[in-house]
Amino acid sequence: MALLKYEEIAESLRSRIAAGEFAPGETIPSGRDLAEQWSVSRATVIKAVDTLRNDGVVVARQGTGFVVSETPVARPAGGRRAGSARVTGGMPFLRVGTPDWVAPPAHVATSLGMDADTEALRRVRVLQQPDGSPHSYVQAWFPPDVAEHSPRLAQTAPIAEGTTRYVRRQTGRFPAEGVDVTTVRLATEEERQHLALTDTTAVAVVLHTAYDQEGRPLVCEEGVTPGALHEHVETYSM
Repeated sequence: MALLKYEEIAESLRSRIAAGEFAPGETIPSGRDLAEQWSVSRATVIKAVDTLRNDGVVVARQGTGFVVSETPVARPAGGRRAGSARVTGGMPFLRVGTPDWVAPPAHVATSLGMDADTEALRRVRVLQQPDGSPHSYVQAWFPPDVAEHSPRLAQTAPIAEGTTRYVRRQTGRFPAEGVDVTTVRLATEEERQHLALTDTTAVAVVLHTAYDQEGRPLVCEEGVTPGALHEHVETYSM
């Protein structure tokens, strides 16, 4: 399906940012320059830039325009419902270690439809609260058929456009269905260290699996949040 003009402009800017043409903190081209370059109205350019802002790729800076985000933003596991912007419920995060190839736990392997001894690419991060303290510990697992075609997933540098859009550009595959399973257990020692917990603490665990348009698993994320910080609110008709 052909992209609309504002989507073309947004994707072009994503690619230029991903290629390092605009580093974090640097200003992207002005609305006037983009309108002239693409021969479109300012309204179309504004819509393109708003798309990037909603995905946390750029932020507005008074007196400057729009600059590439300096602080990467991510959503907690399970916070990826259709139509939600990346910055909706998004939090700054710190990458933990280096992405590595590891055989995932049995429940993750099952979610990804993998054999128990098959390795997946693991990316780990700690989402932070406004004061910089840990909010949740997230491990994202990508199956080989996704990770091998998306080499930047194996790098420690943040992916400004977000992993979902990057994987779609690389593979043509995108999330069509998500399954979230929430359970409660005690934190492991590793989780306690990353979440700065001093005592044995109950944690909420959200196992989020995204499936592509053909029903194939794209990623499985396990987010661990201390019980005192976990809140799920849902509004519905009765």
